[in-house]
Amino acid sequence: RPARAALEWARHAARKAGIPGLIAEVDSAWLALETPAARLIAQGREQPLLLEEVEALQGSPALVVDAFRYAVRVGRTTVSLASRPVLFALARTLAEAWPGDVSRGELVARAFGGKHADESHRARLRVEIGRLRAELRALAGISATRHGFTLAPRQAHAVMVLARPIEERHAAVLALLADGEAWSSSALALALGTGQRSVQRALEPLAEAGKVQSFGHGRARRWMTPPVAGFTTTLLLPAPLPNG
Repeated sequence: RPARAALEWARHAARKAGIPGLIAEVDSAWLALETPAARLIAQGREQPLLLEEVEALQGSPALVVDAFRYAVRVGRTTVSLASRPVLFALARTLAEAWPGDVSRGELVARAFGGKHADESHRARLRVEIGRLRAELRALAGISATRHGFTLAPRQAHAVMVLARPIEERHAAVLALLADGEAWSSSALALALGTGQRSVQRALEPLAEAGKVQSFGHGRARRWMTPPVAGFTTTLLLPAPLPNG
């Protein structure tokens, strides 16, 4: 609400000054407030959220899986999975299905991209579920069911996923780059458990869209997300609460 009040004042001042560029910038920021900034997914249903509604969600006692910051939080406690895209994919899939369970086959498909859960996939899934249990131990448990796994919050009585308005095809790559550090394509491939050529094929369209940038050449080439100037929907999203 303070942002809306500030933009009302800025809009009035810009029109009074009669500066076209300033008017356009304020109008763009106003549009960001009026345009769905995220999607809320809970118990198999989803709905668009405005920025004000995202801010309200920040104060919710629910367990929130945040697909903007690749983190899981309850109140002031936040667990970042920005450098663990497989774990985040598992956490999100379990959260979307809560309070139900998710089959092993679906978890394999969402986390590893495998169409069929063979024994090697199942073994890897058990390992990654164990790692996710360790990461989320303060917030939730993960229980095995007859068909797969289910999320079991420690204290929260609701589980929600805060998702982007439009899903990104190469979200796993962006998740790693979300930490603001410079990554080599080989390091990205190692972290993702995939080939370097696959990572390079993902980086090319992301670079063309202005979502990532690189510097250096050859083996010294590094990739990172670009600093963004001005108003954007993501920048206007409320910052996560600090760990308590």
